[in-house]
Amino acid sequence: MRSLRPRRAGQRPVGQARWHDSQLEPLAVALADAPPPFPAIQWLKESPNTKLLAQLAAEGPTLSHELLDELPPSRNQRYVRQLLVQTGILVERNEDLERIPGWLEHELADKPTAHANLARPFLNWFLLRRARQRAATRRHPASADRDLRRRVSVALDFLAWMDQRGLALADLAQEHIDDWIAGAISQRRYLIRYFLKWTTSRQLTRELTVPSIPSQEPQDLLDDDDRWRLLQRCLTDDALPTDVRAGGAITLLFGLSTERLCHLTPEHLKFGDKHAHLVLGRHPVLLPPRLAELLRQLAEQPRLRPQLSRAHPGPQWLFPGMVPGKPISTHGMTQKLNRHGILVRTARNGALAALAADLPSPILADVTGMHRHTALRWVAYARRDWAEYLAARAEEATSSRPGSVQ
Repeated sequence: MRSLRPRRAGQRPVGQARWHDSQLEPLAVALADAPPPFPAIQWLKESPNTKLLAQLAAEGPTLSHELLDELPPSRNQRYVRQLLVQTGILVERNEDLERIPGWLEHELADKPTAHANLARPFLNWFLLRRARQRAATRRHPASADRDLRRRVSVALDFLAWMDQRGLALADLAQEHIDDWIAGAISQRRYLIRYFLKWTTSRQLTRELTVPSIPSQEPQDLLDDDDRWRLLQRCLTDDALPTDVRAGGAITLLFGLSTERLCHLTPEHLKFGDKHAHLVLGRHPVLLPPRLAELLRQLAEQPRLRPQLSRAHPGPQWLFPGMVPGKPISTHGMTQKLNRHGILVRTARNGALAALAADLPSPILADVTGMHRHTALRWVAYARRDWAEYLAARAEEATSSRPGSVQ
């Protein structure tokens, strides 16, 4: 078997080194206890994740997060890491954040040393430090890894752009920033504000201004007629998978972000004698009976995959994922809903527009988990749109009266 990494000096050849049996014992116990045993046996025989685990075992070093960080980022690497966390072999960490330094090292493999020497402290001392502080106090789960990677990627793109023009950080002037933004084909380049804030604080650049992202009206809204038709399909079409029906209905009704949708657990459901509620914040929302029943089914459904759990297992997700102990990923949920004709962005925007027309912004922010400023913008948009609609209806009624001037 080919080694995954170059062998360190003094390390025994592949096949000779072995972990201490005690390190993998929790995994062996979890597999032996998995009811029923056949899925676990099939997983051991066929899964590419077990092949990676066996290859790591053949190399011999003690298991650690640092060992896994040396591997190229992949789905199998993430699965094996979470499997070892779930069985208590590795300590749990905020994987969304802590895997980013490993991702960066692979990104820097073909980058100039000067760029790497800026990107590493920018990520570790600025972006990650702030992200860890926010994660420690955040009320709702939020995946920050994509945003942080984008900010680092934009910084690397900007450094390459500077090299093409023969610019050093100390040479940057406002006209260069304006040229960078002017060449944008999307809003992505505006993210350079984070890198420049860091370089300015380190006195690597002078004070520079990145303009605010131009304000845009919500795009791709599902109109109410289509939204209600799609909601009716989610509530009544038995041909759709239960998780698609429930996830689609929640998106269409409450405009919940996919991140929060994926992190729902049975603890968010409150069933009474007559009514059921979904607890999204300080304001529980009433569930239609059919949606309540779908969510009850998800809460009570048996787990088809082997449950390789620790002595104190984590949450039971309404929308479990492929990785042990984790919910379905936001990307996976979005793709699943899209495949069944529920376009997440348009469905969510349509729901938010309807909610914003009826709810004060603080309640809208609480229910949906959005920032209060974002909620204010949605309310302003919805009420202006509603006022324009009423004015158009009044004008249409006036012009249609007998004797009116055409």
